[in-house]
Amino acid sequence: MSRETSHQVPEGEIPDGMSPDARETWPHPALIDHWLGDAEVDFEFRPGEDVPVGDDPAAQAAARRFRDVLGTFGSGITVITTVSNGEPVGMTCQSFSSVSLDPPLVLFVPAKSSRAWPLIQRTGRFCVNILAADQESVSNQMATKGSDKFAGIDWRPAEVTGSPVIGGALSHLDCTIQSVHESGDHYVVIGKVEHLETSEQDQTEPLLYFRGRYRTTD
Repeated sequence: MSRETSHQVPEGEIPDGMSPDARETWPHPALIDHWLGDAEVDFEFRPGEDVPVGDDPAAQAAARRFRDVLGTFGSGITVITTVSNGEPVGMTCQSFSSVSLDPPLVLFVPAKSSRAWPLIQRTGRFCVNILAADQESVSNQMATKGSDKFAGIDWRPAEVTGSPVIGGALSHLDCTIQSVHESGDHYVVIGKVEHLETSEQDQTEPLLYFRGRYRTTD
């Protein structure tokens, strides 16, 4: 593992191209400490899984149906990373998508309750690591509560931002935050891709998630 970050954008500086609305929603450091909370996970595979819906049986049934229907949409698994205060930060994220080719934009959708997202947002940069079929343990480790999610995980700094590139991932996209939009109980984060690479490893099958469990294309 390497922690060399000589290429990263200095923390606190606004990356080129970052729009004002992204910076305006940066949380105060005191709020970050408050938001760390006691949550056991930093991720839900089905959107809204941990969002309370009250005691109304009809509302609970509607929320369960919404979650179950969305569970039929199979998707890849990513880990979103950055470096904050000299330490690597990561969170598992199923809600990831491409947005634009020109300029090259992608998005991911963290929950407002996420412990990692406020740290990622304040750096203004992130790396999307697209996981391979044999990286279930990486996905699980990055989704759980813990002071060192990177224990035993090999990584190197991304070329532009210095955000962690996880060893064994199929590919990665090194990004700066362009904009952040509040949307219900989540944020929609748009990132500009500054650099991207695919792995030269033999593993070519992706890690997928469908109907409540990990899958792959094999």
